[in-house]
Amino acid sequence: MPSLLAPGHRRKRSAPATVTPGRPAGESGPSPHRAAFRPDIEGLRAVAVLAVLAFHAQIPGTAGGFVGVDVFFVISGYLITGLLVREAITTGRIRLGDFFSRRARRLLPSAAVVLAAVAAAGAWLTVPLLRTDLEHDVLAAALSVANWRFVSQQTDYLAAGHDQSPLLHFWSLAVEEQFYLVWAPLLAVIVLTAARAVRRGRAVRAVVALVTAGAAVASFALSLHWTRDSVSLAYLGTPSRVWQFTVGALLALLPWHLLRGPRPLRLVCGWAGAAAIVWCVVSYDASTPYPGYAAIVPTLGAAAVILAAIPGRGERDAQGAYGVGRLLAGRAPRAVGRLSYTLYLWHWPVLVLAEARLGALGWPARTAWTLAAVLPALATMRWVEQPLRRSRTVSELPRRGLAVGVSAVILPVVLALVVGTTTLRLLGPATPVDVGSLPPGAATGPSLLSRADGSVLADGPVVPGPAQARGDFPPDAGCQVAPTVTSSPPCLFGAVDSPDRMVLLGDSHAGQWFSPLLALASRRGWAFQELVKQGCPLPELTVKSPQLGRVYRECDTWRDDALDRLRTGPRPRLIVIASLNRYTADPELLTTAWEKTLKRLRATGAPVVYVEGTPVPGTDIPACVSGAPDETAACAFGRAEALPPDPLARRIAAGAVPGVRSVGVNAVLCPGEGPTCPAARDRILLYRDDTHLTNVAAVVLAPRLERLLAESGALPVTAPGGPGEPAGPTR
Repeated sequence: MPSLLAPGHRRKRSAPATVTPGRPAGESGPSPHRAAFRPDIEGLRAVAVLAVLAFHAQIPGTAGGFVGVDVFFVISGYLITGLLVREAITTGRIRLGDFFSRRARRLLPSAAVVLAAVAAAGAWLTVPLLRTDLEHDVLAAALSVANWRFVSQQTDYLAAGHDQSPLLHFWSLAVEEQFYLVWAPLLAVIVLTAARAVRRGRAVRAVVALVTAGAAVASFALSLHWTRDSVSLAYLGTPSRVWQFTVGALLALLPWHLLRGPRPLRLVCGWAGAAAIVWCVVSYDASTPYPGYAAIVPTLGAAAVILAAIPGRGERDAQGAYGVGRLLAGRAPRAVGRLSYTLYLWHWPVLVLAEARLGALGWPARTAWTLAAVLPALATMRWVEQPLRRSRTVSELPRRGLAVGVSAVILPVVLALVVGTTTLRLLGPATPVDVGSLPPGAATGPSLLSRADGSVLADGPVVPGPAQARGDFPPDAGCQVAPTVTSSPPCLFGAVDSPDRMVLLGDSHAGQWFSPLLALASRRGWAFQELVKQGCPLPELTVKSPQLGRVYRECDTWRDDALDRLRTGPRPRLIVIASLNRYTADPELLTTAWEKTLKRLRATGAPVVYVEGTPVPGTDIPACVSGAPDETAACAFGRAEALPPDPLARRIAAGAVPGVRSVGVNAVLCPGEGPTCPAARDRILLYRDDTHLTNVAAVVLAPRLERLLAESGALPVTAPGGPGEPAGPTR
């Protein structure tokens, strides 16, 4: 997207190409998709960037503004492919050094300025833990791999709680750079094979068009497949976006210039394309499966606008008095189009960093901050982009442009490393906590830790530290299976050959109890089995996965498989279940869904214990604590939102669910009756993100959980130091 966002500089209309003797004009000469400046395309850039800005500002009625990126991709494919093919036809080769030099000096310095500003501003506007995430984003953006970093984060359910990155929008820039790193050399190779053809122009265009069409079909098929299976991969991945560049490329390659076409048809084509883009902006929203089939409309809409103004045979101007191109070529759209690249670069960091400092903003305030981004965008265009693009000294030799580009990459990388390293020293070690060195947890009473002598814990940092908490997951060898997995492996731990077996069943809120339950099972010489799936409700609800961006079919399959395994396999000694109760806001639907699952569990004949849901802070607790390490009380969160009524626990307490017992530890996690719940107790940091307990907190809660299970009659009492030590898993 950088090149198509960057304003095109004016070029004088080229003189008619010289026709080599023996080669018919119109076949071997340059395509009349000539390099003359297209003011309508500059105006189309304005439409695209304004759609994206309106979407990010959350202006009502523009929920589909994300399609502006698709428009940019089409423009880029048209302009860049046309440029490369014209060079190939006129010179017989593509000078890759010149091509990448032009891109480097035109695009990378402006991006470097924004990255450097974000890296520096992050040190002031963000808390330390988020600062480390931000500096990693700077590195990924500078190296043009931001899209893959965000793919990995958004498909990792256990990486919950992260705020939006100020550099999230760099994913589209990374997609374009990755595309042209392959596309330009590929075209150069094709040109070499066709350079000796008698009719070089026709041969080059024909071969490139064939390859382009093949790439478009393959990429679109992959986009449909990924949209069904993983929306983050489909939306952010380069292979699934290639077809949009190639649609633009086909506009530059096919002989549209030979079609004279009646002006009314062009008029309809242009306005229909513009209407399609606008319709997508106002009709699409977050629920639209995207890109998939839905991306066809804005992609072909952009293509139609471009096609409507391609001059036909003998024409110098195809705009027409009433064409959409005439409107797009106006002074105001072109002014925004010229600014579009730097405005795109600046607007999102300004919005995100403003919210990091001021808190959540409504759409009027977001719109005001978006407009404020015009100032740094203008400054960057005026004093960075344009001088380097027009500099004869830099453009004289390709290596100078490449040197500018390399320098523009190195600057933000070095700054990110310096800021990130300093922040890591401030945060302290991120190494795993030695749970064996933790103080004992209290089995009873209001305190989290056992203090039999009545002593008060010495002051000191929380355990785990904020950096440690981010990775303080249960050591279950990856047995909390990912969204795409439909069946859990055996995942047996402890005394795996024992005929007695405790089973932990549910979603990641069940998985957080892995360590204490494994310890309890091992102390009794039992085997311990974990059947846990990320983001999958244990009650029989069909939900949408935010990671996959579609109906969570794998969850339904996994749940059926897990329940069938419990029914048909050896009867467990105890089944412990837990699940987040926020997959639906309908209490009747939730109750019915739970009853379906519990009916199948009761059919196993094994005792069933439900562990009540723990508080859900709804905010990134480790990040908050990293900004106030000595004042964790500042990170307390609202009790009412964090601890809504638990309908299943209430029904169990009322005796409405026979054969199922309930235990809960919320009295110690959120003690008292006050309006808030603490982020830490007794210097134990309780949460690793915005919803899950740290493994340290779960380990400290083991004695309390053991007492509760024993008092419920589900767990036989055993003396401390009983048989069985935790062992590795059998998968």
